[in-house]
Amino acid sequence: MVRLQIRESFAEAWSDISLGLKNHHVITVLGMQDILTRYRRSKVGAFWLTIGIATTIATLYIVFGTLFKQNISEFLPYLAIGVILWNFISSAILDGGNSFIVSSDTILQVKMPLFVHVMRVLWSNTIILAHNVVILPLVFLFLLKPLSFVALLAIPGMLIVMLNLSWIMLMLSVICARYRDFSMIVQNVTQVLYFFTPIMWSETLMPERAGILLRINPFYHLVSIVRAPLLGKLPSMLNWEYSLVVLVLGWILATYLFGRFYSKIAYWL
Repeated sequence: MVRLQIRESFAEAWSDISLGLKNHHVITVLGMQDILTRYRRSKVGAFWLTIGIATTIATLYIVFGTLFKQNISEFLPYLAIGVILWNFISSAILDGGNSFIVSSDTILQVKMPLFVHVMRVLWSNTIILAHNVVILPLVFLFLLKPLSFVALLAIPGMLIVMLNLSWIMLMLSVICARYRDFSMIVQNVTQVLYFFTPIMWSETLMPERAGILLRINPFYHLVSIVRAPLLGKLPSMLNWEYSLVVLVLGWILATYLFGRFYSKIAYWL
């Protein structure tokens, strides 16, 4: 009986997910529409976020670069990549958790795969990431720091990051639809993780005894498999293995949860 229920849950979830991916054109159109609606009548548009991120990077460098006496050619690219990546990760998680709630009117009126609404949020955040990435060539050009062929490893690294974000967003969207206060918990936990993840500080500053806190932090590994190649370094095998293991286990858990409560999501909205 239990096995049959688990099998039905996975079948229900994969049916919706596969149908949602087939409607990828709907995802891209809705995601783009979200950006256009958000910045309607603005001449600068989404680049306002880019300006904000650039200001944050400059401020953090002035404060922490001076405080820790960091070399500008080493610390500034490290900081810039970390801040841009974290902004993408945290925004996708926070927005993803509310994806069903925000799209409740559409879900209740239009027959559409629920997974479309999760991917819609991921796509709109990816567009914003594309705007923010413009900062990196300017930083490397300012420092006259060339990219090596190792930087190509950032492409599969970014793919793994987005796949991990997909299951996190899917799982949180179900939980937040049922328990509305959970989105505030996610917001607070995300803020705490920001300080535990080496974004504005280097992992080399972490005491050896406290290193376990770094190794069990999945966001540290996800940031590392993208940032390290862009800095001309190879991510460790632990970074790759941890990210892939979390990816597989996370998708299994998220898929089961999604399928288990699939029929109840509309009622929760």
